[in-house]
Amino acid sequence: MLAHSDQTELRTQNVVALLPGRDPVLRNQVIVIGAHIDHLGRSTRGALDPDARDAIRNGADDNASGTAAVLELARLFSARPVRRSLLFVNFSGEELGLLGSQYFVEHAPTPVDSIVAMLNFDMIGRLRGDSVIVYGVATARELPAVLDSANRTVGLAVRALGDGFGPSDHSSFFARNIPVLHFFTNLHDDYHRSTDDAEKINAAGAARVIALAERVVRELDQRDARLSFVRSAAPPAVAGARTGTNVYLGSIPDMAAPDVQGLRLTGVRAGSPADSAGLKAGDIVVEFGGKPVTDLQSYSDALYSFKPGDEVDIVVLRAGERVRVRVKLGHRG
Repeated sequence: MLAHSDQTELRTQNVVALLPGRDPVLRNQVIVIGAHIDHLGRSTRGALDPDARDAIRNGADDNASGTAAVLELARLFSARPVRRSLLFVNFSGEELGLLGSQYFVEHAPTPVDSIVAMLNFDMIGRLRGDSVIVYGVATARELPAVLDSANRTVGLAVRALGDGFGPSDHSSFFARNIPVLHFFTNLHDDYHRSTDDAEKINAAGAARVIALAERVVRELDQRDARLSFVRSAAPPAVAGARTGTNVYLGSIPDMAAPDVQGLRLTGVRAGSPADSAGLKAGDIVVEFGGKPVTDLQSYSDALYSFKPGDEVDIVVLRAGERVRVRVKLGHRG
């Protein structure tokens, strides 16, 4: 597998381990437990702090936390195996476009149709308020009940969202008609920055997310029948992820609030145009530069229709009141 760096092509690889199931029949069915092992390193490609130049971006949350989850789950299930076989996978090349997981589903060591589910861990190291987001619950009819049952002994505040597509490795599996769950403890100010370091990890919180995932796998394995896959159309590409633009506001969207009419902010970056304009965590952006905002897509489309230096009006809902602020958009980096 080749990954394209900033200047050249480099050969890389996924790391895969198989734990055979203990049932002579059901061991032919496989549950994949995965996370991406790569991050940005010293590259500024994709970095939100290019001014830090070649400072190493360790990616403690993105995605050492997910990598640790896979290793811990491998340890737990090795001690107490389940009936089905488990494939533990650390994917490479996720930051360059899900390269490792796409390669995996195209060259899987087991037939793809033997994979009954995929659990993905991407940024699970910043649990706050006991709240964890789990994407993909609508990818099989049985998953909402499975997740609810698994959480009874863990007691997290689970925000269950339906979509099986998204900017992480579970998307490669969902595109191949495999039910998926993606565990995520939300964005934060250190995302894709050199400040995403180990001392900011909530290790006890990550352990609780892992405990929830372990219970999910055991609940799935107790079922004799396979999950009933539910197909949905791939959503349009999120404009917020587009490259080549350098306009900058400094807002941090709340990924746990997709059903809000508008875009809720989980925070703003210190010293950013958003901060200078007085935007705050909890604000719900409903209008940007005269354009209505209903979700992340419309917000991103509005933001990227402007250029650095433009002054725009932003309307937010704050404690139920409409508040208008004027902001001068910045230049990323």
